Amino acid sequence: MNIHDTPPSLRRRSLLLLAAAGTVAAPFGLANAADYPNKPIKLIVPFPPGGSVDTVARTLAPQLQQQLNQPVVIENRPGANSVLGAQSVKRAAPDGYTILLNASLQVVNPLIMTATTYDQDKDFAPITYVGALPQLVLVSASSPYNSLKDMLDDARKRPGEVQWATAAYGAAGHLAAELLASKAQVKMPIVPYKGGGPALNDLIGGHVQAMIEPMASAYPQVKGGRLKALAVTTAKRLPDLPDLPTVAESGFSGFDMPSWYGFWAPTGTPSAAVARINAEVRTAMQAPAVVSKFSSMFFQPVASSLTEFSTFIQRETSMYKELVASAKIRIEE
Repeated sequence: MNIHDTPPSLRRRSLLLLAAAGTVAAPFGLANAADYPNKPIKLIVPFPPGGSVDTVARTLAPQLQQQLNQPVVIENRPGANSVLGAQSVKRAAPDGYTILLNASLQVVNPLIMTATTYDQDKDFAPITYVGALPQLVLVSASSPYNSLKDMLDDARKRPGEVQWATAAYGAAGHLAAELLASKAQVKMPIVPYKGGGPALNDLIGGHVQAMIEPMASAYPQVKGGRLKALAVTTAKRLPDLPDLPTVAESGFSGFDMPSWYGFWAPTGTPSAAVARINAEVRTAMQAPAVVSKFSSMFFQPVASSLTEFSTFIQRETSMYKELVASAKIRIEE
């Protein structure tokens, strides 16, 4: 799938950042860090294996390891809504050897938690916006729902009994679920899990009734016949799934909420190391094996410049603040 086949909502984001991505400075400070990296790099994934963040990490890590000629070791550190993993990176030595890969939850957490977790702007150095994924509205294969309307109609008849699973409170899937329930004016409680893998397992088993989850982890379950997809959260249908309607087409005009992913380092990490990782990630995303894997899971690559990622974060933060306030999303600590 090339960028011209992507839904316009993702394509607009991709084109904006790819424009800046074409202007990388060749040296990126290597004269001051000629031996970087000279030991393994830890890539912290703040979720358990099996979810979309973990899938993106395991797609990129082997290629990065090959390019850097050093091991890139994935450490899954789930817990506290991805905060435990993020805080471990915040506390790590800012030497370029501990990197965080997280989804939009990295930006959302400080907006929804009453306790102080971290300051997104002060505690982390943005490296690159990796890309975005459409999300699917899912039910189990054995569910009686065959359309989004079926599910919402049942939720209206049984207020509070039709539940959403979510990979984490405040994750892109959760925010999309809250937004959809609000627009549909139905009461659907949220059941948070410690990652997409455990949530999907309970959805497959029928312990919860519905979920919105990025396609990297959701689509294999749909393709394998364990889950049904009722709709996609992007503004336009996916070219590879032309029969799957959008949430917008299902009566919610303007609905558009993909999931996005990025790399961060602890604040204070040498600029040469940050620039090196930025450049290597962008190179890795052009490798045939990575392109093939991302295409198969509908991932829309971006690989932005440092400056463009910072600008993107600011814009997304403003949007999330409005949604969090309107949906009254808070985690009491």
